[in-house]
Amino acid sequence: MHTFNLEMDEITKVEGSASISVKVVDDKVTSVQFAINEYKRFFTEAMKGKPIMAIPAHLARICGTCSNAHIMAAIESCEDALGLIPSPQTDILRALTMHGLIVRDHALHLYLFSLPDIYGKDAFLELDENIPEEHQILHDGFDIKAAGNFLATLIAGRSVHAQYPTIGGFLHFPSKAEVDEAVHKLEAIRPAALRLITIFKNQPFHFDRKTNYQALIPDGNFGYIKGTIRTSRGEVFPEKEYRNLLEHVVLPYSQASAYAYKGESYMVGSLARLNIAKDKLHPKTKESIPEVLAMFPSTDIYHNNLAQAVEILHSIDEAIELLTTHEIKPEPVIKMPARDAVGIGVVEAPRGTLYHKVVLGADGTIKEGEVIVPTGQNQINIEQDIGRLIEGLIAQGMGEDKMPHEMEKLIRAYDPCMSCASHFLKVNWI
Repeated sequence: MHTFNLEMDEITKVEGSASISVKVVDDKVTSVQFAINEYKRFFTEAMKGKPIMAIPAHLARICGTCSNAHIMAAIESCEDALGLIPSPQTDILRALTMHGLIVRDHALHLYLFSLPDIYGKDAFLELDENIPEEHQILHDGFDIKAAGNFLATLIAGRSVHAQYPTIGGFLHFPSKAEVDEAVHKLEAIRPAALRLITIFKNQPFHFDRKTNYQALIPDGNFGYIKGTIRTSRGEVFPEKEYRNLLEHVVLPYSQASAYAYKGESYMVGSLARLNIAKDKLHPKTKESIPEVLAMFPSTDIYHNNLAQAVEILHSIDEAIELLTTHEIKPEPVIKMPARDAVGIGVVEAPRGTLYHKVVLGADGTIKEGEVIVPTGQNQINIEQDIGRLIEGLIAQGMGEDKMPHEMEKLIRAYDPCMSCASHFLKVNWI
């Protein structure tokens, strides 16, 4: 019988500062505490008194990794408060901004963070340039990430902290030659995306645990902006009722708010999106990988990696279609007068459903606001997975010295949105 405590005082390769404490008594996990230590930085408090036009750029600074998702959610919430309806072209440009983010961000996670585990490497750059397979992977990783960066920069001005999207429209528009170049780059990386899907389809790691899933699902095609919030229970909620899906849970050891739904944990992110809405994926994506899509819905947390690879392919296919079937023309920014109102913005960030709320005054300044991010929503699910994982490893007879790496891989599968670092910490067993 095993009785021990595991204390991970710092966790790197995550966004921000976090720690994990696991207590095992007689082979049973009695406590798991996944603590986000530097999560609250008072961005919502700093919103108060700011002019509404400053809010998207302000809230983008919450995160460098997925700042463009925060911009999109903030703009949507501000436009909702103003009663402003964006133009059809603006909707297309925002969709393209999100596709650039998805391609770049998922590639970062899959190639640099998760893929080295499959090849028994500590880091992506340890892949051997002299081995043909690893040589291909190295170049695929940088090519896909570069194409995502190019698309985001072309449409939004930068791949992080975008400059062009604004309340009511865009401040800059790409030329036809630039659009053609983006299409060429996206078409060139499609074979690499298919190779990436194959890698994660055949990944050797598996961990199944039934849980609940939530995602914002558009009424039309698979996407990341606008729609209704759907659960794996079959429920559908409009964006304005998002609070009915979020039961606030105070974890006294964590600076981050945690959330449950109907007293149970749930998961947001790529796995949730594919589990609920895989049939909405781009037709070319579905045609290319039917055997992969047959694996969803899935309860295997490692299929979150596979789902991210599928989303890269979908974003490539849909971005190509949008760029080749719509002529982008300069148009003025739509403006509306301020009023007393509440605005809600919901988008699917790379790691899951992101909620923004603003309370606007008639003077054009923000009275208060709220931001709920994916990692906070996944917090309880991560704890429950870690508990089940450790008990399973004990039952398999795995030594304590090998368990830290298994926990690292599981946490990586969630792709928590915190400051990106290069490696996980060393674990000291007590």
